[in-house]
Amino acid sequence: MFRNELLLILSLIVIYSSVLIWYKLFGRSGMYCFTVLATIAANIEALILIDAFGMEMTLGNILFAATFLITDILSETDGKKSAQKAVHVGIATNILFIIISQSWLMYVPSVNDWASPSIAAVFSNTPRMMLSSLLVYVIVQNFDVWMYHFWWDWSTKRWGSSRRFLWLRNNGSTLLSQMLNTVLFTGFAFWGTYDLPTLISIAISSYVIFIVTSLADTPFIYMARAIHEKKQ
Repeated sequence: MFRNELLLILSLIVIYSSVLIWYKLFGRSGMYCFTVLATIAANIEALILIDAFGMEMTLGNILFAATFLITDILSETDGKKSAQKAVHVGIATNILFIIISQSWLMYVPSVNDWASPSIAAVFSNTPRMMLSSLLVYVIVQNFDVWMYHFWWDWSTKRWGSSRRFLWLRNNGSTLLSQMLNTVLFTGFAFWGTYDLPTLISIAISSYVIFIVTSLADTPFIYMARAIHEKKQ
């Protein structure tokens, strides 16, 4: 009865824990690699529409939220330049994957082929999804990095500590960025595909999920900072 809800909760735990494990094992490089994985998988997942927690929503929200956790971890532990590099990795990944996935559709399949119709059904809609995601990603992720350091500078000047109020810069940047992301991505990716009530439902449910995922990533960024400090 609550299969979708349980799967979403499990996905949140597994994905955020995986980000932390990759950071512990591979450091900054692990964050760049996870960005590649998350950007590709989230754009494919976003094609799936489900009902959960009394709302209609697309998948991909948790994986996409993980990219904000990654940039926040890099901002906190390695600085703004490293966080911006993760954004650039995501942009490059989107562009290359669009090119590669669309090239698959140009081949003439064999008479014995069985996968091409399914591949075409998924990836024929991917260019719009990927291009929408790319544009929104560029805007929102750069905004998130800027906002993170804005809150950091503001809290440091106000209270004289660069270490305190990690929760403020984490949630203050991510919640605003996710609001911008929800509005832009829903409009760019789904306008004309769904009617207006469905678009509004997707936007509201997506942002509700993003609020939950943003608040849920707070302990993980504290743990990431602790991992970074132990390595020093």
